[in-house]
Amino acid sequence: MMTWRIHEDQRHEALKGFSAMTKEQDKADYGDKIKLIGRRHDLAGFTGFAVFESDDPHALANWALNCNQILDAVVVPVLDDDETRQLGKERSDNS
Repeated sequence: MMTWRIHEDQRHEALKGFSAMTKEQDKADYGDKIKLIGRRHDLAGFTGFAVFESDDPHALANWALNCNQILDAVVVPVLDDDETRQLGKERSDNS
């Protein structure tokens, strides 16, 4: 999952640039090694998050760097419900 906060002095430029992108340009921006599950934007606070899948940390870092001149991004691993249950069971079995 990636969360971000757009720099105050870049808010309107960021919105303008993102709004001008086609879906195809957006896909090219994050590449074929990342599967975007969903993305949500808080336009009042100029923050947001994206949930994605990837086995390639290089691709994730590269994507995050594409916009680091206008925003601060944090990328963290997250699990879905089934993955969380499985991990919990594995940890319980080992304790």
